[in-house]
Formats: sequence, structure tokens, C-alpha cells
Amino acid sequence: MTIVETFRADFEEEMPSTRNVIARVPGDRGEWRPHPKSFPIGHLAQLVSGMPAWLTNVASQPRLDLMTWPPYSFETTDTLLQAFDRNVREARAALMTLDDAKLDRIWSLVAGDKTILSHPVGSMLRQTLRHLVHHRAQLTVYLRLLDIPVPCTYGPTADEPGGF
Repeated sequence: MTIVETFRADFEEEMPSTRNVIARVPGDRGEWRPHPKSFPIGHLAQLVSGMPAWLTNVASQPRLDLMTWPPYSFETTDTLLQAFDRNVREARAALMTLDDAKLDRIWSLVAGDKTILSHPVGSMLRQTLRHLVHHRAQLTVYLRLLDIPVPCTYGPTADEPGGF
């Protein structure tokens, strides 16, 4: 199995449980946050639903300019799921264009004229997927605090003890 094939398998493994978590986010509680310094649940869910688009960008473009990224808004759960599904389809297609040789290209995250970081595509794909999983985990904590059943991600939860 090539490095790209391994990454594609990891991507496919993470997307269904990510969708299940987004589906539990209450669209009418978008402004709720567990602490004044915390991100609102609606913005966190929007970030998670949009992060597969970052993978598309890493796989197909030389950089992502944060200044062109759409601002956060409060969306319905259905809207977030539609965006997530579209972003996953597009990421899947972009990942299919890669081979291991393309993983050494340099990709940059910029904010206008300022370069925030530059790393090889392979490294950025892995970091972005981990970043998405991190924020998905944050969402599960938010769900617990709102007393919303937490879906399985890597195994059973207190709310779904039977597992997947």
C-alpha cells in the first residue's frame, strides 16, 4: 500500500463518524459555548464541516489564503451536513489525483502577504486530518455538556454502548 493509499483509507475511516457528530449538533443552539473563551458550537461545527475542503486545497493547490476563507456564520444542521457531504466528495476526488511523488511538493498556509507555514503536501494532509479529528472531539464534548447523545467514533460511547 502506498502512502497516498494509506492516507485515503484514513480519510475514508474518519468521515462517517465525523458526519454522525455533525448531525447531532443542534442547529438552534449555534451560539452556545461552554465557556466565554470557547468557540460557539455553531462555528465549531461549521469548521469541522468545512475542513475536508482544506484537504482538497492541499491536494490541488499550492496554498490556502485564510483571508479568502468565508467568515463564520450560524447555519442549520442540514446546511452543515450538505456542505460536509460536498466537501468530502471533492476531497475524495482531489485525493485520487495524488501519488506519492506529489506528497513532497510544498504547500503554504497564508494570510494575505504573510506566510504562516509551509510544509510538504504529505505532512499537511496528515496534519489537516488530525486537526479535523481534534475539532470533532471538541464537538463531542460540547454535545455531552448539552446532554445530547454522543455518537460512536472509535468505539462505543455511554450513549451508544453497542458500538457502531
